Amino acid sequence: MSKKIVAIGGGFNGRIKDDGTHDPYETGPMDKEIIRITGKEKPNFLFIAHTQDTEEGQDKYFATMKNIYETKYGCECKHLKSKDILDKEKVDKLIEWSDIIYEGGGSTLDMIKLWNETGFDWVLINAWKNGKVMCGVSAGANCWFKECSSDSLQIKYGKDQPLIGVDCLGLINGLFVPHCDEPGRAENVKDLLKTSFEIGLSISNCCALEIIDDEYRLLTSNPVAHDIKPYGLKTYWEDGEYITEQIDDSLKFKALSELLSRNSKNKTL
Repeated sequence: MSKKIVAIGGGFNGRIKDDGTHDPYETGPMDKEIIRITGKEKPNFLFIAHTQDTEEGQDKYFATMKNIYETKYGCECKHLKSKDILDKEKVDKLIEWSDIIYEGGGSTLDMIKLWNETGFDWVLINAWKNGKVMCGVSAGANCWFKECSSDSLQIKYGKDQPLIGVDCLGLINGLFVPHCDEPGRAENVKDLLKTSFEIGLSISNCCALEIIDDEYRLLTSNPVAHDIKPYGLKTYWEDGEYITEQIDDSLKFKALSELLSRNSKNKTL
């Protein structure tokens, strides 16, 4: 059974705003690829907005994702709210039904705490082992890795709070950094890697890391609302030196073991 992850660094998803208008839709190529790798034309889409601390927030987020996956692409969409994850029968039925499990952006810290306290972390780990496409954006990308750079404190207490490291599910042995083109992210991952000893995987807005079994590649989209060229960086400390390497953005799948290993001979930046 193939193990599949699509971790989106960021980008607008056409969110429905309070005035009824929509944000730009930048994540289309990622959404299409998520659907493609299920092997089904119209797979079952399960959304878990456990990064949101209110039921209203979860419902609004689901409405946005349903507009993408159901309205645009014809998938059947269902929503597993955080208040229902202790209902074992409901959880088991929805996980079994799903082809795609998608977590949205928000507080990584609160999401992981909820999963660890309820045992839902193991539900997701087993779903990944059983071939479900595990995916999401920002916090919903962080969660699949061993560690991440997170703005959870800023979300909860304001922009004057620091970026922090958060231990996540550990499906992939690396430190994931979403929105790496935004201020503070590069400095934060550099500090985090001093003590974590992981490989840093920094993924910009309008970029995603796709991992299938022991291979990976980058996916990019048109940055309609972001003034960047989407990119990914691999960073790590070696012999007291901080190494930064550009991740190959060709569409060819490459060995994941190479991405997650130190190789200062390929230093590019």
